[in-house]
Amino acid sequence: MSIPGITEDEIANYLAHTPGFFERHAELLASVELANPHGARAVSLQQRQMEMLRERIRGLERRIMDMIRHGQENAGLGDRLHQWTRNLMLCGDARDLPDVLVLDLQEQFLVPEVALRLWDLRAEFSREVFAGPVSEEVRHFASSLNLPYCGANASFEPVQWLGNSTTMTSLAMVPLRRGPSAPAFGLLVLGSPDPTRYTADMGTEFLVRVGELASAALTRLLPPVD
Repeated sequence: MSIPGITEDEIANYLAHTPGFFERHAELLASVELANPHGARAVSLQQRQMEMLRERIRGLERRIMDMIRHGQENAGLGDRLHQWTRNLMLCGDARDLPDVLVLDLQEQFLVPEVALRLWDLRAEFSREVFAGPVSEEVRHFASSLNLPYCGANASFEPVQWLGNSTTMTSLAMVPLRRGPSAPAFGLLVLGSPDPTRYTADMGTEFLVRVGELASAALTRLLPPVD
């Protein structure tokens, strides 16, 4: 029932700015009944406030648990990235770097398939497996990537570098370059049979870091900068 000349907003505003109202009229807290959103029975205002408070607490608890879980996942990811970087730095022979990079990346981050191709290397590395043939189209594609590519396997040429290429349904392709504006000198390919592992709408911050660290390590295989 509405009171002529007084709106619900005015009543709500009055109660919000008159904290002593329910102290002076405590009996109203027990007599006012509201519909229970979880059933057909009516509940008192106090009971409804308690239910709303419990729901809010449960929501906060869920958010806290999510924050704890994400924090633990991020800490674990950071530890694995640290170990991978450390192994790259400890690699004494530059010729072994690509194998260390690929195998440790697979092991640390549980990536089903990883492949690496490099070009424009120093002459002594030109016959290595990681310096295998790469078409000009792929080289241009790698240089055009401002961010890693993530998405479905659309029969890209680099998929053929993976061991089980026919079972890979999602891919991440990470360009390798000396600096942000430099042309690519390589391409790191991560493949998975899980179509949801690498998707077009996923964040690429972690893959960007992987590409930067891999690029820095692999510059040992490149000719010196003029």
